[in-house]
Amino acid sequence: MAGKKRRQNSSKPRKQAVSRSTRAELQFPVSRVEHYLREGGYAHRLASSTPVFLAGVLEYLRANILDLAGKEAQGKRKKCITPQHLETAMENNQHLRPLFQDDPKSLLDETSQPNPRRSDEAWVPEHGKTFSTSSSSPQNTHR
Repeated sequence: MAGKKRRQNSSKPRKQAVSRSTRAELQFPVSRVEHYLREGGYAHRLASSTPVFLAGVLEYLRANILDLAGKEAQGKRKKCITPQHLETAMENNQHLRPLFQDDPKSLLDETSQPNPRRSDEAWVPEHGKTFSTSSSSPQNTHR
């Protein structure tokens, strides 16, 4: 019978699995990038190095944008980076501007979900349920 032999009662313990992100020393998830590439239907076939390379490029862009936004926030004597700092940093950089030329705000959309712990306003998600910081709904006491 041709093929790989199964490991049976080996005395050596099995090695711990190492993710592709760890092997490539990246913070971006390589497997998620691969999933998006395959779902997007950009090509019929993908080399195994393609998602690793793209994750590296995305991580580099993220680091560059956050560095510029951090300098923008420091210039305005702020401790936290806001979406406005990110937008200004992308618009002012000659290398990043062409990437976000159409609409830099699409990444920083104001309609995104707010952090419920930081706002007292109720947020209505798309499926119609309302969430707020105060729980005024009756609790179900049946057991």
